[in-house]
Amino acid sequence: MGGKGLVIVYTGGGKGKTSAALGLVLRAVGYNHKVCMIQFVKGSWHYGELDSAKRLEPEFELITAGKGFVGIIDDKSPREDHVKAANDALTISKEKILSGKYDVVILDEINYAIQLELVTLNDVLEIIKSKPDELDLVLTGNLCPLGNVDVQSTAAEKIIEVADLVTEMKEVKHPFKSGIKAKKGIDF
Repeated sequence: MGGKGLVIVYTGGGKGKTSAALGLVLRAVGYNHKVCMIQFVKGSWHYGELDSAKRLEPEFELITAGKGFVGIIDDKSPREDHVKAANDALTISKEKILSGKYDVVILDEINYAIQLELVTLNDVLEIIKSKPDELDLVLTGNLCPLGNVDVQSTAAEKIIEVADLVTEMKEVKHPFKSGIKAKKGIDF
C-alpha cells in the first residue's frame, strides 16, 4: 500500500479479529491493492466471507487451508490432520508473501495455530522476517495462553515485539452468554 510494510496484529478475547482484517481488505481493494487471506483454522464450516470474497476478486483471494476448529464437539479430524493442514497453510503463506503479487497478506487465526501447537512460533517469526519490506502482513487470533502457559506467554510477547500495530479486542458483553446462538451474517 506504499511505503514501509507493517506487521499488524488483531488479537484479544473479544469478537472482531477476522472482521477487522476483512475491513482492511475492503479498504485495500478500494485502492486496487492485491490482498490474500489464508485461513489457518477455519475450514469445515461455511462462512459468509467465503461468498463475499468472490465479489472482491481478482483483487482479493481467500484461501481456506484449515481443517476446521480443533477439538470442538463436531471435530472428527485427527490432530495430525490439523497439524498437516496448518503446516500446508504455512507453505502457502510463504509462497504468497514472497510472490510479489500482493500488497497485503493476512494470516487469519495464525495466533490460534501457535496456541494449539499446530505451527511453531519460530516458523511464524521466520515468515514475518522474510516478508518483503513493502508488504503489509496481518496476523489474527487471540494470543492469550492455552496449554503450556510459559511457551504461549513467550509467543505472545515475541509476536507483539515484532509487530508495528497491535489491536486487542476485549469482550465486554456477548449474546452467547444470554443463550443467543451465533447469527448468520453477524458471527459467520
